Amino acid sequence: MSEPIAVSDLPWEYLGHQVHSVSFHPDQETFTRETQQSPAILLLHGFGASTDHWRHNIPVLSKTHEVHAIDLLGFGRSSKPAELNYGGLLWQKQAVAYVKERIGRPTVIVGNSLGGYAALAAGSELGAEAAGVVLLNAAGYFSDEKRPPKGVFGKLRKAIGSGLLKDPLVQRLIFENLRQPSTIRRTLNQVYINRTNVDDYLVEAIRRPSLDPGAFRVFCSVFDTRGPQGQPLDELFANLQAPLLLLWGNRDPWMNAAGKRASFRRHVPASTKEVVLDAGHCPHDEVPDQVNSALLEWLISN
Repeated sequence: MSEPIAVSDLPWEYLGHQVHSVSFHPDQETFTRETQQSPAILLLHGFGASTDHWRHNIPVLSKTHEVHAIDLLGFGRSSKPAELNYGGLLWQKQAVAYVKERIGRPTVIVGNSLGGYAALAAGSELGAEAAGVVLLNAAGYFSDEKRPPKGVFGKLRKAIGSGLLKDPLVQRLIFENLRQPSTIRRTLNQVYINRTNVDDYLVEAIRRPSLDPGAFRVFCSVFDTRGPQGQPLDELFANLQAPLLLLWGNRDPWMNAAGKRASFRRHVPASTKEVVLDAGHCPHDEVPDQVNSALLEWLISN
């Protein structure tokens, strides 16, 4: 089979702001014969990441499917305007608009962490236009969990948020520390169980966008405990029409994966497929072969 072909996209904007995207499809023969009958795939990254975080997934998935990935506003190479309210609603609407305006056909939306929440929210809103939703250690809360967040990431958000609300100097000091290459690498080593893919490329892919004008404002907005929380997960699951696949890194130190999985089971449709992987918070980059295999098998079955 030939190598996937990069699609030369025209620039795309959402709310008047530039959005970075990449898209690939199989070789022309395969694309004409098979791919147009298959759903497209849209990949949504997590906090601090970008389209680069799908480096080990896009080459495999795009051999058989049209694959798109976008940098959510505030991250990666996308714009970071100060006036936006960064949160689940913004990224939900951005993903929905991309599916409608740039893909234009049924799409499976795949998301990790913060991007997992955006994927579920977008899939819920798209209705029949969503061909499926795939969540990898998705962020979000349930209606009965409106209390101080649990887990390492929740405690970090609460601590940072409290500091951010009190002292502008603390805001800057925390931000400057978190975007240091040594801190980025140390954090990645904490959330990856297998550290093989914690390499210079990944560290730089996270560090580089943090140097952009507006990155500090995005950081403050995301960690502000008063900021937009988005719709509860149980409400989104109730509205979801599309098939659902849950891919769990079972040793995620940023969330209680076992507890989160139990909460999900109480609300997801009975037809939901669940795959548990021996990985941390970002299984798509830590164990990409396993994630790619599980995702492609699920796409065939659906």
